[in-house]
Amino acid sequence: MTSEINTTLAQWSELFMYLAAITYTVAFLAFAWDVAANSRATLKAENEAELEPEKELVGAGAPAKARASVKNINSVRVSSTEQGTGARGMGYKKSAEAKLAGHVADSSMRWGTSTERRPAARVAVVVLAIGAVIHLAAVLSRGIAAHRVPWGNMYEFCTTGALIVTAVYLITLIFRDVRFVGVLVSGLAVLMMCAATIGFPTPLGHLKPALQTYWIWIHVSIAVLASGIFTITFAMAILQLLQTKREKAILSGETPKWNFMRLVPSSQALENFSFRLNAVAFVMWTFTIIAGAIWAEKAWGRYWGWDTKEVWSFVIWVVYAAYLHARATRGWSGPRSAWLSIAGYCCILFNFGVVNVFFQGLHSYSGL
Repeated sequence: MTSEINTTLAQWSELFMYLAAITYTVAFLAFAWDVAANSRATLKAENEAELEPEKELVGAGAPAKARASVKNINSVRVSSTEQGTGARGMGYKKSAEAKLAGHVADSSMRWGTSTERRPAARVAVVVLAIGAVIHLAAVLSRGIAAHRVPWGNMYEFCTTGALIVTAVYLITLIFRDVRFVGVLVSGLAVLMMCAATIGFPTPLGHLKPALQTYWIWIHVSIAVLASGIFTITFAMAILQLLQTKREKAILSGETPKWNFMRLVPSSQALENFSFRLNAVAFVMWTFTIIAGAIWAEKAWGRYWGWDTKEVWSFVIWVVYAAYLHARATRGWSGPRSAWLSIAGYCCILFNFGVVNVFFQGLHSYSGL
C-alpha cells in the first residue's frame, strides 16, 4: 500500500530549498569578496615592496641608473628550465620553490600556517555551513513527506547532489584549509540549486516500481557521494591550470597576474591533493557500477545491457581510470592530468544533464 504524501511538509521542503539557495548565494558573494580583498592587498604590498629599495637608494644619493638596477634585481626569477618535476612531475626544484614561496600558499594546506586575516572567508564558511543545515532540512523533509529516499528524479538528484558537494567541502575544511576553492564550490552549489528549481521543478510523488528497492539507497547514495568528490577535484583542476600558468610567468621573470592566486597552493600541491581525492571517488564510482549491475539483474534479469546510462557510467569510469593510470605510472602531470580530470567531470555533467533528459532508456527517471 502506498503511503499518502504529506503536502504541508512538501511545501516546507520547497521553502527550505529556496532559503538554502539564497544562503549559498550569500556564501558565494562572501568568498568572492575575500578573493577581491586579498587581490587588492597583494597588489598594494607588492607595489610597496618594489618602491622601498628605491627610496633607500634615493636617500643615500644613488644615481637613477643604480635605482633601475635594483628594480631589475627584484624582478629576477629563475628560468623556466629550472621548473624541475622529478620522475613523475610532482615537485619543483628547490631553487624554483624558493622563488615561488612568496607567491603561493603553503602546500600542506594545514590550518594555522598563514598569518593573514581573512574575515570575509570566515564569514563565508559560517554562512555556507548554515546553508548546508537548511539544505539538509529541505532534503530530509522532502523524503519524510513522501516516505521514501529523496532522490527519485532530476530535481531531487540535483538538490541532493548540491548538498553532498557542500557537505564534502565542509568536511574537507575540518582537515585542510581549502577556503581558496570556496568560491568555485559555492558557485557550483548555487548553479545546481538553480538548475533544480528552475530547470527541473518536479512535484513530489511516489517512486516508480523499479526504484522501490533498497538498492536505491546503496547505488544512488554512493554515486552522488562520488560525484560530490569529483566536483571538488574539478574545481581544484581549474585552479591548478591557472596556478601553473601563473607560476611559469613568475619563474620567467614576468609580473604575475591574478593576485588572488597567492591564496592558492602551488600547482603541484593542488595536483597531488586532487589525485588522492580522485582515487577515493574512483573506488566509489567502481562500486556504483557494480551495485548498479547487481540491481539491474534483480530488476531486468541481466547485469549489463548497454543502456545509454550504463554506457556513459562506464565512459566516466574509463576516463578517470585513464587519469589515475597516466598520473601514477606514465608521469602525466601538470596541465595534462588536470585536463583529464576536467574531461572526466564533463562526462559526469553530460551523463547527468543530457543522458537523463534527452535519451530514452531503462534509466529514464528524470521526472520531466
